[in-house]
Amino acid sequence: MTKENSLHPKFQQQVVVFLHYIEWVGLAIILLATIVAIGQEVYGMIVQHEVLLKDILQLFIFLEIITMIGLYFSSGKLPIRYPIYIAMVAIARYISIGMKEMDGWMIVSLSCSILILALAVLVIRYGHVTMPYSE
Repeated sequence: MTKENSLHPKFQQQVVVFLHYIEWVGLAIILLATIVAIGQEVYGMIVQHEVLLKDILQLFIFLEIITMIGLYFSSGKLPIRYPIYIAMVAIARYISIGMKEMDGWMIVSLSCSILILALAVLVIRYGHVTMPYSE
């Protein structure tokens, strides 16, 4: 026995369109915020007259965010791998910035976190290859 939806189909369609627009506005805000953050990061490098590894890694994080937004705008899908890549770069940045203050176990645990995330990406890729989605 199936339960019928009590909402009018035209209203349902309007809600879906409204949510779609909110989603796009949210992504546009994230994109603009990321562009501003890139500008702030570059400005900081110019003011300091040096480019450090942490700055480059931060720019990679921003680039991954822009790539993720671009993929969503072009395909309507958000691959789970991209947030994992961002997390991996963020952890690497955290290690490289604070390595002098960290003890050995903290560095090993953070490195293991990156390894676990990398293994997660491999599992996801393997799953996509061996069990592709049906259209």
